[in-house]
Amino acid sequence: MGLLIGRLSGRWLIPLVFLGLGMPLIYAKTGHASEQSHFSQPMLEVAENAADSAATGPSEANPASYGMEMTEAAAGEDFESDPWEGFNEMMFNFNREILDRYILKPAATAWDFVFPDPVQRGVHNFFDNLAVVRRVMNNALQLKFAGAGTEVARFAINSTVGVAGFFDVAKDGFGIEQSDEDTGQTFGVWGAGPGPYLVLPFLPPLTIRDGIGLLFDTAMTPYIYFIPWYANMGGNVTNTVNERSLNLDRFERVAETTIDLYSAVRNAYSQRRAAAIRQ
Repeated sequence: MGLLIGRLSGRWLIPLVFLGLGMPLIYAKTGHASEQSHFSQPMLEVAENAADSAATGPSEANPASYGMEMTEAAAGEDFESDPWEGFNEMMFNFNREILDRYILKPAATAWDFVFPDPVQRGVHNFFDNLAVVRRVMNNALQLKFAGAGTEVARFAINSTVGVAGFFDVAKDGFGIEQSDEDTGQTFGVWGAGPGPYLVLPFLPPLTIRDGIGLLFDTAMTPYIYFIPWYANMGGNVTNTVNERSLNLDRFERVAETTIDLYSAVRNAYSQRRAAAIRQ
């Protein structure tokens, strides 16, 4: 039994490490909006929202609803719960100042120079399409059967007409929006609390609940069981670098407009997760 667990952990560790190589800013894209997939993509949208809230205050479009959302997030998810803040902030700075500055950003800059935006968007769509099992299963587990059916339809269309998922024909041609759900969100819908906030090297910012969910989500990626480990590694590196490349300018704006980036990302991450669970 111990050997089996060790082998499974080893199989999961490699994709998890490279999924997390993008560090907390990359994973700020886990806003779970229609175009955002879960931990398989960086959480850029959350980081950008964090920068907006820290720099400009309530949303100009609807300040009242923004304040209400913040209050509901605080009440529902306890997004200020950060008992390991000293450790978390140290890991956040390591991921940002070492991994991103000296590894990920230079690689993404080179990638952006070589590949035009349409190619980068196609790579994003391809990897996003591969996360269909996670989305279908979690829609079903949350009794969102229409969402599960939507994901099946999107996968069928994009994998065929969309040339293996490189083009999001389901959305652009048929208006079928993504119904993104993940296991951490499912646990939240079932009533599980988020637990303490946690940042680890090479991994996204998480709560304990979402960290466990991430393991389940990774296990629901069928191709990792059928292709060699080095192909898994290469795929995750490609996906991470491509996502960083797509958002080079936005990352700069986030860093420049946010005074306390750690707290902004933490609070916005928890706010977005609470909003996703309420939907």
